[in-house]
Parts: sequence; C-alpha cells; structure tokens
Amino acid sequence: MSTCCGPKAGDPGRYDLAVIGAGSAGFSAAITAAELGAQVVLIGAGMIGGTCVNIGCVPSKALIRATETLHNARAAARFAGVAANAEIGDWRATVRQKDELVASLRQAKYADLLPAYNNVTYREGAARPVAGGVEVGGAILSAERIIIATGARPGVPSIAGIESVPCLTSTTALELEELPGSLLVIGGGYIGAELAQMFARAGVRVTLVCRSRLLPEAEPEISAALTGYFADEGIEVVSGVAYRAIRNTETGVALTLARDGRERTIAAEQVLNAAGRAPNVEGLGLAELGIRQTSGGAIVVDDRMRTSRPGVYAAGDVTGRDAFVYMAAYGAKLAAKNALNGDSLAYDNAAMPAIVFTDPQVASVGLTEAAAQAAGHETRVSILSLDQVPRALAARDTRGLIKLVAEAGTDKLLGAHILAPEGADSIQTAAMAMRGGLTVRDVAETIFPYLTTVEGLKLAALAFDKEVSKLSCCAG
Repeated sequence: MSTCCGPKAGDPGRYDLAVIGAGSAGFSAAITAAELGAQVVLIGAGMIGGTCVNIGCVPSKALIRATETLHNARAAARFAGVAANAEIGDWRATVRQKDELVASLRQAKYADLLPAYNNVTYREGAARPVAGGVEVGGAILSAERIIIATGARPGVPSIAGIESVPCLTSTTALELEELPGSLLVIGGGYIGAELAQMFARAGVRVTLVCRSRLLPEAEPEISAALTGYFADEGIEVVSGVAYRAIRNTETGVALTLARDGRERTIAAEQVLNAAGRAPNVEGLGLAELGIRQTSGGAIVVDDRMRTSRPGVYAAGDVTGRDAFVYMAAYGAKLAAKNALNGDSLAYDNAAMPAIVFTDPQVASVGLTEAAAQAAGHETRVSILSLDQVPRALAARDTRGLIKLVAEAGTDKLLGAHILAPEGADSIQTAAMAMRGGLTVRDVAETIFPYLTTVEGLKLAALAFDKEVSKLSCCAG
C-alpha cells in the first residue's frame, strides 16, 4: 500500500480523499479508503443512505414480498385439497412496517457505521468539486483526490403535458398509504415491471405501456413469457407505442398513444412514471471543470473509474451504467483504491448478475444471444422450459424458462438467463461458472442437488446435446 495517505497533522481541513454523496457508493468508497489509512471527508446532502435503502431496493422488495403472499394464497388451489385466502386489511400498516424496516437499516448500515471509522469525517451540505478540493457551504476542503457518487433520481419522459400531470415516481409510489383503483405505469424496464405487478397483486387495475417491450434488455423469450404471465394476472401490457400526450381528467389522468398506426387513450386514477432515471449532477459544476458527460448527463468514466479531470473519479448511478447497488459499491471501492494507489485496478462487469424481482423472477448474467453475436461470437443456445425441471413440477408452478448462450466451437458459457419463481437465488451459480471460464459441458458434468431450481442450469446445459425429456431423474 502506498504511504502517501497519512493524516495531515495540524490541518483538519486537508484530506487524502473527498467523497461527494453518502449513499451506498459513497459509503463504500469512504470505508475502503479509511481501511487503507487515508483521511477521508464524506459529504452527504439529504437523507443518509442513498437510493437503495431509503427509496429503492429495500422498500420495493418489502412491499413486493408482502403482495406475493396474496398471490400465493390465491394460487394455493393448484394443490389438490388446498384452499387459502388472503387480503389486504390495512395497506397503511403494511407501508408503515416497510418504513420501520427502512429506518432501522438506514441507522444500522449507515449512520451507526460512521463512529467506527475515526479517519472518516462526515459533513452535511451541497458540495461541488473545485480546484484542489471540494466546496461545501462556502468552505473549501482541501483534498488530493475526489470521488463523485451523487446517485440518480427518476427521470421525466418526453411526453407532451407531462409537466402538468401529478405523476407518481418509484419513490412516491412506495409511500402511498391508500391504493388507487387503477394505475397507468409508463415504462417497461425493471422498475415498471416490478411495481406494476406489486400494485396489481394488491388489487389495483394496472396497465403498463412502453416504447419497446417489457424488459427490453432481457432475452426476447423471457420478455414474451413474462408478458403472458402478467396478462394471466390481469395486467395489460401495451408495448411498441409512441406517446402523444398526457393530461389531467376529472377522474385522474389520460394518456394518448399511437400503436400500429392507430391512436388509443388510456385512462387511470393515477400514473406512475417508471421511464428511467437521471443522474444527480446539478450544481456540481462539471462543465467548468472539464468533466465529460453523456448526452443524458451521466459522468463519463474509464475502466479505472477516472473522469476526464485528473484526480476526480465517479462511481454508482451518477455514471449511468450498471445501476445496481452492489455494482455501485463495487465501482466505488475500485475508485477509492485507484485514487489512493495508482489506478491499477480495472472495472470488470463480465460476470455481473442482474435480477428483476417480478414473479417469476428474471435473473441473468453475461451476454444475451443478440449481444454475443454482436460482439462477434458464433453462438449455440439452449432453451429449457420449466416443465422439464423437477422442482417446478413438484411446486406445481412451471412458469418460466432457462436460456444458456455458449460460444460455438469452445462451448464456453457466455450468458445465462433464468425466468423462474426462485430464479434469483440460482443465477450466482452461473456467475461463478462464467467467472471461472467454464464450458457448458463443465456445467452439465457438475453435481447439482435434486429438486432445486438451480438444477435447471445443469438440465439446460445437458439440453445442448441431449433430449432432457428422455432422461430419468438425476440422470445425465
């Protein structure tokens, strides 16, 4: 480790590293730097903890799990002789329980951590990088290196009239203490998909509209299957649309759109904007510092997490890539190490697992078939429906499929994509296989436990060369 990072005795205003943003990325960077012996100033504005714990992952998954219990009760009759019923008795109580969980995790995983690191100074206030350090509340804090980790917020889609309509966002939708009768969801990405299903299971009549298709970054087979499962639950998905205008009505909102050359107006009590996120870069003075941004405003970084200004790094959602909390923390940890020890570490997302918490869950790692071919690979694919997986048969729930993408010739695993009720807990096996450079034959020859969802990966690997339906249990 470099020895450049010792404290500046007698000069409390000087730091080895300044971190702007006190969310998951900011804390990861600050803790990493502190463990390396650096003097760090962590600067937060607003609620400590950032998106994930406060308004993103934690609250959404808590409510998704709550409404999943309703679905499970309604689906109990798939087992002969079993009957169950569940209903929402007090949505306000469910939301407040979620708020209590958020508050406890924010305290335990963020606020309570600060006293454990004597070489981390926490400051509140809006901050911006300046020559030689950062400015906070009119004061200049001297810092040799800076990491920007200010996160992102819900974006605003380009729809005529959107500014005059009181749209819910992924933040405010999770705060509703009364459920609307009907909801229009704009956006078919992971946020729109998760929240559409959650509200539908809570008893709201939901219509989801999107420019492309549901989960456009997923394999098309998964997108099509999930669209069908949504329809089974009463969720209408209207894809491939062009937005014309949105307006207020006496009973809520109305969106006019065009599809296949025809116009249609969809009315609902409330509308949820889930059409993407925008980086929090306002007030940072990036242009004045010569820090490059994308057309959408995200900070451009290289594989070392460096911005175009020497000494300034960025990590997390503000960079506009890999918008997952664990990737934000990973990138920030990398940025801190590079900032203090010579930029020797490269960002690597080749085996990055990604989850969409719909039901069935969508889990993926590596390249899709189209992406692999675009990258120049000649590919082989295997698609296994869940009715070939014993776990799904025993659970009497065969919704889903598993798709593996391999490189022809070498059979190296390039990507794995799972749509299954328990898919999220299975994808890490594929991620480890990819990280280890395994082939689909290696996966097929690995011992997997019987009657598990993850066993489907083995069966999908076997399906490259065998007819799985003709194998006995555990054979292959």
